[in-house]
Amino acid sequence: MKMKAGVVYARDDLRFEDIDKPSPKAGEVLVKVKYTGICGSDVPRVNGDACHFFPNVLGHEFSGTVVELGEGVTKLAVGDRVAGVPLVPCMECEDCKRGDYSLCKHYSFIGSRQFGSFAEYVVVPERCAFKFADGVSFEQGALFEPATVALHGLERVNYQGGKRVAILGGGTIGLLLMQFANIYGAAQTVVFDIQDERLGLARELGATDGVNTLEGDFKQRALELTDGRGFDYVFETAGSTVTMKMAFELAANKAGICFVGTPHTELSFTVPEWENMNRKEFTMTGSWMSYSAPFPGHEWDCVAHFFDTGQLRYDGLIYKKMPLSELAQAFELYKTPGAVKGKILIDSEQ
Repeated sequence: MKMKAGVVYARDDLRFEDIDKPSPKAGEVLVKVKYTGICGSDVPRVNGDACHFFPNVLGHEFSGTVVELGEGVTKLAVGDRVAGVPLVPCMECEDCKRGDYSLCKHYSFIGSRQFGSFAEYVVVPERCAFKFADGVSFEQGALFEPATVALHGLERVNYQGGKRVAILGGGTIGLLLMQFANIYGAAQTVVFDIQDERLGLARELGATDGVNTLEGDFKQRALELTDGRGFDYVFETAGSTVTMKMAFELAANKAGICFVGTPHTELSFTVPEWENMNRKEFTMTGSWMSYSAPFPGHEWDCVAHFFDTGQLRYDGLIYKKMPLSELAQAFELYKTPGAVKGKILIDSEQ
């Protein structure tokens, strides 16, 4: 049998065509895909040279319904509503046995290293389909993966409530992370971005304030917002050279800094910039993906809970929905800087 899919054949060569419909093997399930979000990591795989192999079917932020079970599947049933868990760790290496699945060096990944969800159907291991409640929408289901990335980043520092938090970057992950900081008791959350529209959305979603880093002396404003102390926690989510260096300047003494965004250019610091780490004695770490033991981790349970209760909001995060047949057109939008103002969801049922 055949199904429709968006297949990448080369840079700037994404085709909507018929391919073989997969069948689940032992321990796998077949998911009828509803929505898949376009991740920032997908863009260079289509519009650049980052795709692992050709032809390839991308897509890893997805939701759908289980329609077929492979032999030995016991934890899922046909009809279950699920979110995709894209990491496929080896479960045998030292990192996996320690529960650090994100650090597995022998992993596969749905939607980059194996066929993903820009298709009508996708096959995944049973543990890579996370069941969610009927009260959670398929739109929310497609946001599970970025939401868990946000929560994992928050927990990479010794996060405690009652503190002042800066989020550098008002994209999807930044605004989800800001909400988690509030859910877990932040005294103040300030989002930094270059688009007033994103800052307005941040305030609507609960940010205490927003600062446009293109306007005036924004660093002075940031210090004024914290009574001259700086921020107790700084989360960099944009992967920009500017914001990565900004984190050092906005941090308070003894602060916690976490780099969640993925950098794409070389980064260098002046001696005074780097000396901030010495003089402020802040703690700096990074965050990679969104997993803990038992797999896929409490991050996924928490996202499911807070989406279900409505404490984690997604209104305004979705820029537009487009049918699978227009996947190539969706990636064209990313070629115009600033044209995409939020998450694009691809509807595989249209």
